[in-house]
Amino acid sequence: MIQRIAQRVARSTGWSRRFIALLAGASGALAMAPVDLVPALIIPMVVAVWLLDGSVPPGVAATSRVSLTRSVLKAAETGWWWGFGYFVAGLWWLGSAFLVEPDKFAWLLPLGVLGLPAYLALYTAVGFALARMFWSTGPARLFTLACCLLVAEWLRGTLLTGFPWNEFGMALGDNLVLAQVASLIGVHGLTLLAVVTSAAPATLGDAGPGTRRFGPSALALLFVAAIAIYGALRLAGPGDGSVAGVHLRVVQPNAAIDSDFSYAHKDAILQHYLTLSQRITPGQPDGLAGVTHVIWPESPFPFLLSRDPAALVTIGDVLSEKTVLITGAARAEPGPPDGAGGKTALYFNAIQVVDGTGTILDSYDKVHLVPFGEFLPLQSILNAVGIQHFVSIPGGFQAGTDRRLLTVPGLPPVAPIICYEAIFSGDVVPPAAAGVSRPGLLLNVTNDSWFGFTAGPYQHFAQARLRAIEEGLPLIRSASTGISAIVDAHGRILASLPLGAEDVIDGALPTALSSTLFARVGNVAPLILLLGFAVSAALLRWLTQRKTARHCPL
Repeated sequence: MIQRIAQRVARSTGWSRRFIALLAGASGALAMAPVDLVPALIIPMVVAVWLLDGSVPPGVAATSRVSLTRSVLKAAETGWWWGFGYFVAGLWWLGSAFLVEPDKFAWLLPLGVLGLPAYLALYTAVGFALARMFWSTGPARLFTLACCLLVAEWLRGTLLTGFPWNEFGMALGDNLVLAQVASLIGVHGLTLLAVVTSAAPATLGDAGPGTRRFGPSALALLFVAAIAIYGALRLAGPGDGSVAGVHLRVVQPNAAIDSDFSYAHKDAILQHYLTLSQRITPGQPDGLAGVTHVIWPESPFPFLLSRDPAALVTIGDVLSEKTVLITGAARAEPGPPDGAGGKTALYFNAIQVVDGTGTILDSYDKVHLVPFGEFLPLQSILNAVGIQHFVSIPGGFQAGTDRRLLTVPGLPPVAPIICYEAIFSGDVVPPAAAGVSRPGLLLNVTNDSWFGFTAGPYQHFAQARLRAIEEGLPLIRSASTGISAIVDAHGRILASLPLGAEDVIDGALPTALSSTLFARVGNVAPLILLLGFAVSAALLRWLTQRKTARHCPL
């Protein structure tokens, strides 16, 4: 039965083949948050193997140069349709951002819902094309597919500022037990493991003895079991403990981006945050009394906090001498001459630290900006055809110069992460070569209200939590509409607020773990694993060819 299905998929042509690839890719989105159905990745990966098996065009000699060229192009086309299905199904929620200000952006809705997936699918096309160039029969092709898809994913997360959202390894990364191995190999390593184990059942459709057909699936199950045992043992110990003298209050205002978010309503917006920050809760009957650190989300104000002394005084009046506010806030500094005798302004998406006197003590500027959201690539050209970025800042935001730690009184060194930056594995803390000390926590502020009640905020939180596991650092997260949370260094959610809630979280700061392997070597670890997979693919391919030659002498 499985062999007949494999043969039909491999021999499919034309629109039938494209439709199979599209549906198979789309099914993979079920493995991502919020569904988190890990086995759902089996369908797209198994079908990918079978489609690549059938990528040699009929009627052309398999060893000819024409055959190789045509088969690589055919594989690339198949990979594009497969990736298009995956990204449309997984990123459809991006369309919500185009409806926040429909008069400006609704006409661009197809660009976000279909245009971006069409672009991202080019990377899976490259992955399929590379795989076809090194394809073989037998189990070797499972390792080949894993290696080539990881190369494609690395390109997707790097080129043109990168967009590594929903990397295939997130199928394991949002499962707390399976995700623990990310402390060794990061999400890129999880991608290799997820692809090779999910693709293993493809050999059930092969001809040949039972060990060749069933062996890879059995080994894949054992491998997943080993990963689960490692994760369970890592989580079996006592809790991570907490930092003495720190009492956090994480604020989630459930603030929407609408017509009320304007300078005309600035006083009401600030008062809403201050009132919520002083909320009396069962665990905190005295409001802010005893709270050492208040955290507000990304970009809460329709004004520049650093240029509004009255707002700083108002904040200082609410904070006590022992309470510090950490908040998102746009900031500005003078730019180059504007040609009319004045100067332009440069705007930055920042996190700022404010003490009880209303003084800004430190600031961090966002390094990884969101293309089309915070800045426009090729801005002059796109502006000419009516395309503009979502954030209403003249010229868009400027990127910060480098990743740095934030100094906050009463806290260990803080690794600040603003919104989108949380999806970049291995790039959420300054490199050790920069001579900085290891941070004691990850602080993520974000504004996910652009995406409403969709899968987007869940996927964003899942990726932020995986950074905590990779780095062995607790995560403190304040999101405008959710999901806000306190997460320990193992990725355990100690307290959280659901999407759409207006509330606060009171809690201690979990302690950091000793540096994980991934924290020490970064993406060198998955690179070594990639090389190991490549060697395995080459060795298995050689053994298969040798065995075939022995049974088919000239």
